Order: sequence, then C-alpha cells, then structure tokens
Amino acid sequence: MDMDSMARPSVVVGVDTHRDEHVAVALSELGVRLGDLSVPANLDGYATLLNWARGLGEPRVFGIEGCGSYGSGLYRFLRRHGVLTTEVSRPARKGERRLLGKSDVIDAEHAAKEVLSGRRFTAPKTANGSIESIRLVRTARKAAVKVQVTAMITLKATLVNACDEMRGALEPLSNYKLIVARAELDVDGDLADPNVAMNYTLRSLATRWLEIHEEVKIHSKHLKRLIEQTAPQLVAAFGIGPDIAGELLVAAGDNTDRIRSESAFARLCGVAPIPASSGKTSGRYRINRGGNRQANSALYRAVIVRMRWHEPTMSYVKKRTADGLSKRDIIRCLKRYLVREVYRLLPPPTGQAAVAGAPMAT
Repeated sequence: MDMDSMARPSVVVGVDTHRDEHVAVALSELGVRLGDLSVPANLDGYATLLNWARGLGEPRVFGIEGCGSYGSGLYRFLRRHGVLTTEVSRPARKGERRLLGKSDVIDAEHAAKEVLSGRRFTAPKTANGSIESIRLVRTARKAAVKVQVTAMITLKATLVNACDEMRGALEPLSNYKLIVARAELDVDGDLADPNVAMNYTLRSLATRWLEIHEEVKIHSKHLKRLIEQTAPQLVAAFGIGPDIAGELLVAAGDNTDRIRSESAFARLCGVAPIPASSGKTSGRYRINRGGNRQANSALYRAVIVRMRWHEPTMSYVKKRTADGLSKRDIIRCLKRYLVREVYRLLPPPTGQAAVAGAPMAT
C-alpha cells in the first residue's frame, strides 16, 4: 500500500438497492456521515458511485442490500474492480423501521452502520459457476411445473361442470390417463354448443399439460446432468436425489468457501439449535426458525426418506424414541446430522474467485 492511500481516511459505504436506482450513504470509520448519493442501476451509475466513494477517502468496504437480486450488478462491478464487498440484511420492519422510519437514505445508512458494527458480515454468492447454472435451470423448471399444476387444477375444476356421462367416465381415471383422454377429444362442431365448448376447453388444457410435461422432462434431464457433474458425491448420498442436492447447492452458492464451518451451514439451512432457557428451565434448546427455508425443506425430505429406508437412521429413530424424544425432535436432530454430512460433500469453489479477504458467512 502506498503512502497516499495510507494517509487517506477509510470510508464505509452502505447501499440500498432498487431496480432502477441505488442510494448510497458513506460513513467514516467513526460513524460520521460523509454524504449520500443516488445513481442509476447501470454500469455508468456504478462507476459514478465508486468514483464518488473514492473522492471521499479510501473505500474500505461496501455493504450492499440484496446482492442476489437488485444489487447483483453492483456487486459484480465492485468485485471486478477489487473492492471489498459484503451483503447486509434489511432492517426488520417491526423493529428499527418502526422506530426510525423508512426511506432509501435511512436504509442505506443502516447498511453502512451494519458494516461498521461487524454484526452481519456475509460474503455474497459469486454466481458465476456451475451452481449458478443449476439455479437458473431450476428456475425454468419451477416455472414450468407451476404452469403444469395450474393446467391440471383448471381442467379438473372445469370437468366438475361437465355432463354426468363424461364425469362418470373420466373422474375415476388417474391424472395422466385423464390428460391423455382429454387431449384426444373431438372438437368438431359449433362452439356455441356448450358440449362442444366443454370438449374444446378440456382438450386445450390437456394439450397444454402434455406440452409442459415434455418441457419439464427436458429441464429435469439438464438438471440431473449439471448436478452430477458439479457434486457427484452429494447426489450419490442416501436419500439425496438431484432435486434435494440442487436445492442445497443453490443455498451454498458457487463460492462454497464463504461458509466457514459446518455450524455456519447449519445456521444457513435453519437447523442450528439455539438456547431457549428461562427461569427454572435450563438446558433447553429450540431449532432456529431462520435461514434458507427451501434448503430446510430439502433436508426434511431427505430425512423422511432415510427414516423409511436407511437402516442406521431407522436404528437411531428407535433408540431416540426409547429415550422419550418425540418424532418431531428426532427429525430435528436428524436434519442437524445430515447438514454435517452434506457440508463435507459440498464441491470446492467454482467460477471466478471472490475478492481476497472478503468476509465469510458465519
């Protein structure tokens, strides 16, 4: 570091991100507010923001809200320019926002103060490797599945108003057989006739379902290939298929080294026990209700499979049941043990490395 940079004061910048505009507030290391700035959410705006911060001093770290959404572009820009960046949480609506009010400048100052306090240092996901590809393909698959489910629900709701003969013949069929039967309907005739209109609507919905079904199969094929290439050991673990593995990988991100320990990963997945003692009640713990709820759900599904088919897990359930634990508590314990196993099977960081010295998730 040269003498000029050593002589310049350090600056901490908090950024409240939005789709079209970002608002930043700069603080000194002593918490003195140095100024605020609004810039458009594009490359020119990012450059203006960085030059503004450098004009106030030596930028030590940028604290950005929403690095995985509206702040992703700014985060990537700062990372390319070697600027230390961390992700900060938004203020709780029922806490600080109720007391201090709500504005973009207030939120940006809150982000800068969070960085100064050191309470919420989180390394953002780099989102530039194979796991980001998995996330994107999963997004396409989820959207297709949603359309497919909507088509099935609409078809069955429409069938309720069909004539008794049609309902009697179709309602006993399985979902797939019902779809195939409706996709082959003859719709010749005048749509002014309610029976013809009914056939037309049912065939349209069934055809849409079949088309989306093929799309979902293609997405699933690509996902399976990507996940097996990225984390073959994880997807080979008992009870962890491509869907569960994909959810856990997306939660970890491409830069898996941002998660310092297995305990940090447990906290990220919402399965870390936290103290719940008070008064005469001591030694009591409850599960953390925060974290990534999708990852938590994936762990739950894997545990349920193991409780049914995995012999060591089945033996553990019998032992803990004999000890007096409820099924709910046993599942919580199993999810915590599974996180430990999954953490060891996470792939090494992929894609472009984050800025050296970036704070990690703890």
